[in-house]
Amino acid sequence: MSRIASAFSGLKAKGRKAYVGYVMAGFPSEAASLELGRALLKGGADLIEVGVPFSDPIADGAVIQKAADMALKAGGSLAAALRVLAQLRSETDKPLLVMTYLNPLLARGLEAFAEEAKACGADGLIVPDITPEECGPLKAALGSQGLDLIFLAAPTSTPERLKKIAQAAGGFIYVVSVAGVTGERSVFDARLGATVAALRKASRLPLCIGFGVSSPETAREAAAMADGVVVASTVLKVLIDGGGLDAAAAKAGTLIDAAHGA
Repeated sequence: MSRIASAFSGLKAKGRKAYVGYVMAGFPSEAASLELGRALLKGGADLIEVGVPFSDPIADGAVIQKAADMALKAGGSLAAALRVLAQLRSETDKPLLVMTYLNPLLARGLEAFAEEAKACGADGLIVPDITPEECGPLKAALGSQGLDLIFLAAPTSTPERLKKIAQAAGGFIYVVSVAGVTGERSVFDARLGATVAALRKASRLPLCIGFGVSSPETAREAAAMADGVVVASTVLKVLIDGGGLDAAAAKAGTLIDAAHGA
C-alpha cells in the first residue's frame, strides 16, 4: 500500500479527515519554506504539498501568484522544491506531494524528473494544467516510479468528464470547491455537493476539497463532504502580510483542528 493510501486508510479508521498542507518552495526563502513544512507536520498536517514556483500559475489566485513571484526572485525552482521535499522526507513518513505545472517537468524531462522525485521521497504529483487526454507520457513516467498523478475536478465538470478524471487519477482526487482560481472564500460553489456525489460513484479514491478553504467553518464544511481538505492561500497570506512563521503555523493549526473535527 502506498503512503497516500495508507494515510487515508489510517485516518478513516480513526474517523478523521485529512489535512493537506502546502508550502511554496523558496517562499519567503528556501529555508523558511522548509521550516513551514516542518511546522505544519508538527501541528498535525497529514500530507504536505511542496509547490514549485512558476511564472504563469494559471490555476492560482493572487496570494499564490505573489508567493511564486517572490520565490522565483529568491531563487526558488523545481530543484529547490525537490531539496525541500527530500529534507522533509528524512524527517517524516507522511505523504509528500509535488505541486507543479507541466512546463517545468517538460524542461527537466519526464522520466528524469520522475526518477529524481522518487529518489527525494515524493509520493505523487498535482499538475493542474494536465488533462486526462494528455496525461499518458507523464502518467507512464510517474507510474514507472510508483508515483501517483493526482487530478483536479471542478463543479463545472460534466458527469462524463468526472468519469474520465476518476479513471485517470491516482492517490486521491482534488476537488475544486469553486469555479475559479485558488484563494480565500467564505462560501463554496452550490454544485460542489453534486460533484462530490458524482465522484463517489465514479471512483473509490479519497476526495479532498481545496480552493477556498480559509476558515474553521469552511474547513469543517469541506471535511463533512470529503475525505480531506487542502489549505494553501490563507496560510501563505499570513507571511505575505508580514506575519512570521509562528503566526502562519497558528493559522494552519485552527484549520487542522477543524478538519480533524476537534
